[in-house]
Amino acid sequence: MNKTITDRLCRLREVMETEGIDAFIFPSTDPHNGEYVPDHWKGREFISGFNGSAGTAVVTMDDAALWTDSRYFIAAEEQLSGTGYRLMKLKIEGTPTIAAWLGQKLAAKNGAVVGIDGMVNSVDTITELADELRKQGGITLRTNIDPLKIIWNDRPPVPTNKAEIHPLRFAGETAQSKIVRIREELKKVHAVGMLVSALDDIAWTLNLRGTDVHCNPVVVSYLLIDEDKVTLFVNSEKIDDEVWTYLKDTGVNVEEYEHVADGLKAYKGYNILMDPAETSYTLYKTYGDRPKVMRQSPVPQLKTLKNTTEIEGYRSAMLKDGVAMVKFLRWLKPAVEKGGVTEMSADEMLTSLRAQQPLFRDISFDTIAGYGEHGAIVHYEATPETDVELKPEGLLLLDSGAQYLDGTTDITRTIALGPITEEMRHVYTLVLKGHIDLQMCKFPANASGTQLDMLARQAMWREGMNYLHGTGHGVGSYLNVHEGPHQLRMEWKPAPLRAGMTVTVEPGLYLAGKFGCRTENTVLIRHYMTTEFGDFLEIEPLTLCPIDKSPIDVDMLTNEELDYLNSYHEKVYQELSPCLDKETAEWLHDACAPLTR
Repeated sequence: MNKTITDRLCRLREVMETEGIDAFIFPSTDPHNGEYVPDHWKGREFISGFNGSAGTAVVTMDDAALWTDSRYFIAAEEQLSGTGYRLMKLKIEGTPTIAAWLGQKLAAKNGAVVGIDGMVNSVDTITELADELRKQGGITLRTNIDPLKIIWNDRPPVPTNKAEIHPLRFAGETAQSKIVRIREELKKVHAVGMLVSALDDIAWTLNLRGTDVHCNPVVVSYLLIDEDKVTLFVNSEKIDDEVWTYLKDTGVNVEEYEHVADGLKAYKGYNILMDPAETSYTLYKTYGDRPKVMRQSPVPQLKTLKNTTEIEGYRSAMLKDGVAMVKFLRWLKPAVEKGGVTEMSADEMLTSLRAQQPLFRDISFDTIAGYGEHGAIVHYEATPETDVELKPEGLLLLDSGAQYLDGTTDITRTIALGPITEEMRHVYTLVLKGHIDLQMCKFPANASGTQLDMLARQAMWREGMNYLHGTGHGVGSYLNVHEGPHQLRMEWKPAPLRAGMTVTVEPGLYLAGKFGCRTENTVLIRHYMTTEFGDFLEIEPLTLCPIDKSPIDVDMLTNEELDYLNSYHEKVYQELSPCLDKETAEWLHDACAPLTR
């Protein structure tokens, strides 16, 4: 048994009994509905021991369960072992919803009450859950309690790291200009102001960056925009004299972070826009019954359309990142043959090579270096307990990225470290076909990523194979590596694709207990042509790094796919070789040499 987790569950149940709560729900989010959150709000990890980025823990007086998606099935099974939790696999037939499971567990309880912290759950989450629980025999949802304040004795504080100004030479647009554009968007929906809760939206709007969230350069804060006033709610310890002056000159008032509720109460506008998918339910209730415009924030759509300066920044960041990747790839196989290289030490080498590049600030997410069967764990992260030595055989799946002041990178390469099986070769090539086929696509402006997604899957679908994660996500400009609302995925996501957006293309296949393959580029959506049928778009790869040719079954590639791969490799060589020493450039020349039948 995991005594740490069982002890925490015991203390939680004591609080639940005192408060008259029959079950409590712990999400993965924070008051800003972030995907990645500061340690202070990692309550689901604290109470369950599961550290994946997505999941929900639910605890009753005599049971506990955790819901997560296919990226974490294997990792969650291991981390939940001995904790008293059962794993609930999302999107797998037979898995009940949280409300349905609670309905079964609390069926014998008259007037059952379920608790959830309204401060770290969005309006949409709470209203939907409350409705579902009412249908389960009239279960009541209570939102005004956080038991972690009682049972988490060494809870990390809210971050107080210093905020930084993101220079105009990288941002390409002033904060004043962005605020004007936001107000123009608000007028279109008849809103006079808005509460901005998403940390990356605030960072983008004000051209501020920080170090409050691991790998995501954001500042814990709220932004309240009125018709003629802008207020940033942030811990004053985070703002030095330079940033104070900058904000004042920008026309931004500063109030303490914990005063955001008071700021909402004092808000004088006729109405306010609150994004129900981002706004904390507690803050929504704090605003009271005054008129609200409940709809999607305009900031994400503005943020995803990159300006010329940002696009050039991506190109610069990808060049630096490509140099680091090429140096790493040249080092890797000889080092593995010598022995002693592990998943973790390979990660450390790649990070050190990136850190040597100009404008490097951090990695953009924790590296996934999965060798052999670990490559089949979609979001595997090596630990001292799981770290294995790389051998000169089989496949290494390496998903990594970096934060540079001029851009954010995200790249996956699957590398043959030596001899591989025919099954590996076949699966690797199926993934590569999907990677290429989607990037070759030409499509009408405003098409949805869901409409393009099948291009990455069609070859593997013909053989009854598939992957359950998305095919692509937006990427921030020295911001969060995951950015929306646009996505490439099977599930219907209506967000339109437009010229100026960045997105990843990352199909994969994972054979549990054997190996995994994924190939990923970050790409730019750009104008292709205009005809009598409208505007059409195409995809330009921004990532500059060779794709390992040795595992490819060239007979599986069409002529068009082969030509595309060779053209991409020619571009990689032309762009990167001037930045490399002679020996490394020669290695790259061979890595990018045309593949023939």
